Amino acid sequence: MGVRQIATAVPTTATRARSVLAAAWTCGVTTDVGQDDLVGAHCVTEDGTVRIAPPPDSVLAAAVLCSPHGRPSALLEFADAAPVPVRDRVRARLWLSGELVPEGPDGAEMVLRPERAMLQTRTERHVVDLAELAAAAPDPLALAEPRLLTHLADAHPEAVEQLTRLIAPDSLHGVVRVQPLAVDRHGLTLRLERARGQADVRIPFHSPADDLAALTERMHCLLAQAVSRRRR
Repeated sequence: MGVRQIATAVPTTATRARSVLAAAWTCGVTTDVGQDDLVGAHCVTEDGTVRIAPPPDSVLAAAVLCSPHGRPSALLEFADAAPVPVRDRVRARLWLSGELVPEGPDGAEMVLRPERAMLQTRTERHVVDLAELAAAAPDPLALAEPRLLTHLADAHPEAVEQLTRLIAPDSLHGVVRVQPLAVDRHGLTLRLERARGQADVRIPFHSPADDLAALTERMHCLLAQAVSRRRR
């Protein structure tokens, strides 16, 4: 069963991709030599440049040694997983392909020169324009999102339940659990789980929330709307 919801503003594809990059702690790297899952080995600069310091015993380090001029072609994968336990926790995957170029006095750090970017969400796959990706900024709530959603789910389950009053009643038929799935400057997304399957519903804010103070105000407004709807 689908979910009825009104059209609402959402992050652009480039912003969504930059948010995935900003928040990702792990990076999957595939080269001609093999595949690595690197933890805490990469960073992303303000302009979206990905820099990797491959561990000496990694497959990527071997690829650097085996490639001409120490510049292996690579496919990088970044997964965006929901911080709250839900089914199908991976909300999106971002792939960047291109050449890794050594930088620094000893060449120990690699910089990706991207040639293609692809964002896969639960429902769609998008080619991301590289110029737009470089120019985009992450969503202002991206880094705070894990603790915000975890706090909402663990400390305020009654608030999550109240927010379902903003969803069309027929969309809640058969729902056995509701969890906060995502939040960005434009709205909150809830995961509706049924015995078989699930659906996501987006509840928009009345205006974008560009910091935590604004987010608190937007959430209070949503809860006030939910309480008001209950009393009708």
